[in-house]
Order: sequence, then C-alpha cells, then structure tokens
Amino acid sequence: MERMKIEYLSLKKITEQHSEEIQEAANQVVASGWYLLGEATKTFETAYTDYIGTRHCIGCGNGLDALTLIFRAYKEMGKLKEGDEVIVPANTYIASILAITENGLKPVLVEPYYSSLELDDYLMKRAITNKTRAVLLVHLYGRCAMNEAIAEVCKRHQLMLIEDNAHAAGCTYNQRKTGHLGHAAGHSFYPTKNLGALGDAGAVTTDDDELATVVRSLGNYGSERKYFYAHKGRNSRIDELQAAVLDVKLKYLDRENQRRKDIAEYMIAHIDNPAISLSFDPIADNVHHIFPVFCDRRDDLRQYLHDNGIETALHYPVAPHRQRCYKSLNKLSFPVTEKLARTELSIPCNPTLTDNEVEYIVETLNRF
Repeated sequence: MERMKIEYLSLKKITEQHSEEIQEAANQVVASGWYLLGEATKTFETAYTDYIGTRHCIGCGNGLDALTLIFRAYKEMGKLKEGDEVIVPANTYIASILAITENGLKPVLVEPYYSSLELDDYLMKRAITNKTRAVLLVHLYGRCAMNEAIAEVCKRHQLMLIEDNAHAAGCTYNQRKTGHLGHAAGHSFYPTKNLGALGDAGAVTTDDDELATVVRSLGNYGSERKYFYAHKGRNSRIDELQAAVLDVKLKYLDRENQRRKDIAEYMIAHIDNPAISLSFDPIADNVHHIFPVFCDRRDDLRQYLHDNGIETALHYPVAPHRQRCYKSLNKLSFPVTEKLARTELSIPCNPTLTDNEVEYIVETLNRF
C-alpha cells in the first residue's frame, strides 16, 4: 500500500465536520452580547443533563475543576473532611489525583487489571480502611470501569462513588450512561475529547440536589446570589461560546462514537503481530477516546510508525506515583501501572479517519 500521512488527531478536521453549525452558533452568541451564564449555557446544561440522564449538569471551567469542585462540595456539606481516603486507579491522568490532594484528601492508589486497564475490584476491596470515604472511578481511554463488584463494595461500605468521565462521554453500563453511575461525575470537554469544545470546558453531573447547588455556588466565587457568598469559592464557569459549540457537537456524539467503535473493531480483528498486544475487554462498552496498543519496544514502534507517516501519542509515559510533585508516593510500587506507562502507544482512532487510512495503520503495525 502506498505510504500515507496520518495525523494522530486533527482538531481542524474534527471541527470542519460541523463548521457551518458551529459558526452559526458562535455568531448567535456574539450577537447576543451575553457571554457568561446566559442562555447558551442553560441550553447546553439541559441537553447534557438529558443525554447523561442525571437531574443536574453544572458547567465549569475544565475537567480538573469539575472533579475538584465535587470533592470540595462534599467537604462543605460535611460528607468529607481533610485526611479522608479516596481510592483511585494508579494508572490515570494526574488530574484525577490532583483533585483529591487539592482538597486535603489522601489518594489511595490501586492497580488496574491488565486485561481491561481499569480498576482491579479485588485490590480495591483490600485497600479499604476505616478512613476510606470514597472511590474515584476513572473510565480511562473511554472504557467503562464500572462492574457489579465495585457497585456492591461501595454500597456495603457506604462509600461515595465519584466518576472521572473525562474520557468516556457516551459510554454506557447496564443501559445507563457513564456519568450517571455514582453519586457525581466530572466531565472534561477539552478539545481532543470525543465531545470537545474549542477551548477549556467541563461539567459536573449528579442527581443530588444539594451537591448541585453547592458545586454551582463554589464555581461562581461561592455566591448564593449576587454579592452574597455562602462559601469561599473560585471562578470556574463554562463560557457561552463553548456551551454553544458543545450543544452543536452533542447532537453528533453517538454517531461519531459509533465510527470510533467501527474503526476499533476492525483494528482489534486485524492487528496480528506478536510484538504488539491489545488489552481489551470485549464485554465492556468502549467509546475509544484513546486506542492503546502495548509493545516492549514501544519507542522503536513509535519511530517505525512515524517513518511510515503515522503520528501517535503516549498516554501516559510517567505514572502519577512517579511524578516529582508527588515525592511521598515515589517509593511505592505498582508493577502493572509501571508496565503500562513503559509500553503504551496510542494509535489514531477518530471519526475523521477513512477506511483506507485504517487499513494502512493496521498493515503498518503488522509489518513491524
């Protein structure tokens, strides 16, 4: 097959799919003269509430803020206090950990299953102490991390279940959307996400009326109403332009997720190289925000693909417990997480890829 040039993810192509509608939505916001906390935000929050299935959606500045505001709100409500333990996967983006430590809570890192790359429920049970108050479940790579064992353990130990749904917009579990499986969820609309804005944006979803009220207040300086402050809050709000863009793109999310699934199914069926492994649970729903492959010669594979015109990415080459900012965790050992960090390579998988490009990616992988 003739050599191709394939970007890992072209945000320009992603946006061009709906450029006319996005431009029209942006024009309406500009013409309105109202750029924060207006009708576009209300419209998107209502649409995303309906999509996820929760009672509330509160737009905020980004995905990290969404998680941070959830934990902060629970502290304000008296359901968490400093020093409480939160179980979280060891193999996650650092934002998951930052949201916990930002609130004076203690992250308890737990390894994933290598087969699914998601939280090991057996190890999770063993990690519970009398200080454990919550589990932060991360739907990493766009895979549903929920299972019956996790739900049962949280219920039995009366643990709050908080979802990091940054990667998994549109993913489902037992006919419910991720983001509506626990007590609350944080969502990221960073431009590269399956549902991505044209800048930073995020949201919190929940069925808890009190939590929703406190999160909304905390993200608006702690305000109950203008110039009256119930909490020491921060400024974390989705702006009208991003809300308008997201409202356009939300209509196409399921269709674009299905294209990702079709591409991934082809790659799973046709990648045939003993040097490359796929850790994939065929039962779980997966919206393929990231399509990871694993190779002991990861850097050689990445260079080979680059030489053949295929751009790749790394998620995540240094695990959170190895980061300089968490020196207290540096001596901990998480062999599965460390192996994933050492061997993971992200392959292009997005709705702008053509069938020919997907075939070329697979053929090139198989030649390595």
